[in-house]
Amino acid sequence: MTVMKRFGETEIFYRFVRNRGAVIGFCIVTAFLVLALVGPYLTPQNPYDLRSLDLADAYKPPAWLEGGDLRFPLGTDAQGRDMLSGVVYGSRISLAMGVGAMLCSCFIGTLVGLVAGYWGGKPDAILMRIVDVQLSFPAMMVALFIMSAFGRGFWKLLAALTLVGWVIYARTVRGAVLAERDREYVDAARVIGLPPFRIVLRHVLPNVATSLIVIATMQVGTVILTEATLSYLGVGVPVTQPSLGLLVKNGYDVLFSGQWWVSVLPGLFIMLLVFGINLLGDFLRDELNPRLK
Repeated sequence: MTVMKRFGETEIFYRFVRNRGAVIGFCIVTAFLVLALVGPYLTPQNPYDLRSLDLADAYKPPAWLEGGDLRFPLGTDAQGRDMLSGVVYGSRISLAMGVGAMLCSCFIGTLVGLVAGYWGGKPDAILMRIVDVQLSFPAMMVALFIMSAFGRGFWKLLAALTLVGWVIYARTVRGAVLAERDREYVDAARVIGLPPFRIVLRHVLPNVATSLIVIATMQVGTVILTEATLSYLGVGVPVTQPSLGLLVKNGYDVLFSGQWWVSVLPGLFIMLLVFGINLLGDFLRDELNPRLK
């Protein structure tokens, strides 16, 4: 309670509660997190359990349309899968992929950026040339190549998105470290004999953390969109564990045949989730950028 009370008295909280976009983004993201955590206990169906599906319930429209069934508020797809249950479970996959790939990419990219920026010399030259080579290829093409080579699967897709995303963290951290490594507090730490890794982790890293927070927040939305695109193209998560992108793909063939909800509703959920994340990212970018103060 004391920590919450202190946070409630901070200036950033004061500006947050008065920023309508940030509050809306926070509410959207929180709703998705709650939905992902407790939604499976409330949904009428487990969409991953093929035994719970009934083809007789295929392509039922949402409950508010003619022919709808109250058992399926958002309708069903070709397998009789409840779209509400599918969206809830798909949100779990998309959020887990977005947060997991962001954390892995942030760890690898931050480590590379710290080494390249602080030590410089040959490590800097070698690591940054690797970054330059990867940045010369479109991220989607790299991810498609990796998934085509190693096959589908949650962990394989997580690894592919990590390998695609770490470079932006590496380049950003390296630039920030180059600006920090010659500051007085770093020179003072060297003078008193602190080892380089301790200087980097305890003195340099906290001063570049604000840039990481902003990038990481925005990257979650980017990763979710990339995962949705790969799943839509058929090289993402397996069909037995549909993410939101795969649900959109499942409804594409009948999008113009009257069963629009199979594809449109998961797409709207993707849009709403990324929209909320971007609103939070915009607020953090403005608050953590000293040039805008």
